[in-house]
Order: sequence, then structure tokens, then C-alpha cells
Amino acid sequence: MLYSSPRDSLHMGAAMNGVFTQETIKKIEEGIRQRYAAAAKSPEGRFRFPTGKAGLEALGYDRGILATLPDEVLASYCGVGQPFALARIEQGESVLDVGCGAGVDTIIAAVMTGPHGKATGIDFVPEMIERAKQNLEETKLDNVAFAQGSGENLPFPNESFDCVISNGAFNLIPDKAKAMREAFRVLKHNGKIMIADQVLEKSPPFSSPADIVATWAR
Repeated sequence: MLYSSPRDSLHMGAAMNGVFTQETIKKIEEGIRQRYAAAAKSPEGRFRFPTGKAGLEALGYDRGILATLPDEVLASYCGVGQPFALARIEQGESVLDVGCGAGVDTIIAAVMTGPHGKATGIDFVPEMIERAKQNLEETKLDNVAFAQGSGENLPFPNESFDCVISNGAFNLIPDKAKAMREAFRVLKHNGKIMIADQVLEKSPPFSSPADIVATWAR
């Protein structure tokens, strides 16, 4: 399922692994890593989509849950929409957050699934994972784990999770088809995928992969 945010359709939306050489993909990933390494310190003013506590409230996140979390954690939020608007996370479920960033959605999922469930966040930017772990330390939750890795190669066995969520991450992954196959691979039978992301609604404004590299290397 897709919850789209048309306000800020990223140019990476049309990129697929077959379009780019491995060298180009590495350059794109490095540009993204540099941008989000800076955002790990603070996302404020770095994006046109919602950030921080105000962003969470504007997107309709459960204010009762937000009230249980420290402001320092909420300030790290950076997302394009609210994946939890698509379906309910039940008590005791296991949740995977692909492209978890600073871990705010992962932590919120952990609150929803309760002490008998578990939420796991994965992100390929090491600085984001470090920030996510710092945010977790600000809470009293013990049912959360974070790991560095790629959505194209999830380090989990088949049918490991009841639910896979993602917020603004799939549009950054070069091989989206592979990432979706991975998400379904680790999903249990009758599980659910809840994605909030950006989609490109018209032809990309770039004439070559080099243009995309230049954009993400800023």
C-alpha cells in the first residue's frame, strides 16, 4: 500500500537499478549518505517535508503516543507521511522499519506493539543508526533494535515480521523492485506492508544519471 505525499516528489523516484552503472549507484548512495549524515544531527531546515514534533502532529500521529516520548526524540523526526494511517499495528506484532533514519517511527511502532512485540529499524546511513540508538536511550523501551543495512539486502530470515513499514525511504533506493521483493520475503503470511513515500508524477527533470549524482552530492 502507498500513501503518497505530492508536495515534494523527489527526483530519485524514477531511478531503477537497471538504469545506472554500479559506479553511478555508489556515487548516488554516497551523496545520500552525506546528506542524511548531516540530517542525523538535526533535520530542521534541511527538507521541504515535515520534520520534528510539529511535523508529527501535522501528519496526524497519535498525540497520546507522542506525549509518552521525549521531545529530544520527536525533534529527530523526518518523514513524508504517516505509515500508521494505513493499518493498525496490533499488540505483540513484530515490525520492521526499512530506512528507519533516526528511529522515530520505529520507536512509535514499538509503543504500539507493546512489551510482547518488537520493532526493528534498519538504515544504510551509519550516522542515522547511531542517532536512532541515542534516541532509544532516551526512552524506557526494551523491545527495539537498530541495525545498519540496505533495503535491497535485508539481513533477516524469511517470514520474520508481521508488518513492514517505511517512510520516505523507498524513493531513495536504486533497485526498488529488489527492495520490494525483500520486504515481501521477510513478511509473514498475511502480514502487512505500510509505506509512506513520494512518487514522481511526471517525467524526471534530469537528462542523465550524472544530474542525479550532482543533486545528491550537494
